[in-house]
Amino acid sequence: MKPPTYTPPGTTTPLVQRHWIATAAPKTAPALATTTVLALARIWNANGAEHSIGDASVMGALAIGAAFAGNALARGQSGEPTAAAIGFTAAGTFALAGVAAYTDGLPLPLLLWGIATVLGYVAAARHWRTDHREHIAYDRATEARRETQHHVETVELIRARAQVETALAGGEYTAALAAALTARAALPGYDPATLTKSGLPELTTGSEGTSL
Repeated sequence: MKPPTYTPPGTTTPLVQRHWIATAAPKTAPALATTTVLALARIWNANGAEHSIGDASVMGALAIGAAFAGNALARGQSGEPTAAAIGFTAAGTFALAGVAAYTDGLPLPLLLWGIATVLGYVAAARHWRTDHREHIAYDRATEARRETQHHVETVELIRARAQVETALAGGEYTAALAAALTARAALPGYDPATLTKSGLPELTTGSEGTSL
């Protein structure tokens, strides 16, 4: 019987590579978010928000409130870094939207857009590094488990082969002994009693212990 085959660790099937869109999409998220806020603010500017004290006050109040909320979450006893980051991000978004909607020119909104985009990438870079390290650690742990499993399978395969070879050798020995006893019994003038009386050792047929 042909023993089962196992794939060595070096030739295991590689993980499916993610599509380039799935890889590049997170990299464009900060720029896409700030650009969307700038575009909506300029649309709001063209629809009555330009030099509107009321609209600017609303956005300013929202920005200050979000900044205070983020600061409170960051300074709390339990500490909520994710919620605090969301609060500060919302404060920056409201501030950018308020300035871009209130002013009549583009230089200041574009300047704030550039600053917000850079800060967004700085904040996202830390998350990307952490995610990259976790991904590498997961791959290494998976490879270690695969190596361990392959080692166990190899040991079990060697043990099974040894047991099969031992069983085959025992069977061949038994068959050869049976053939020898049959051939001896077929010899002309063979008499087991005569051999026993002459002092020769008594042969048996096997585990049953029947004398020949």
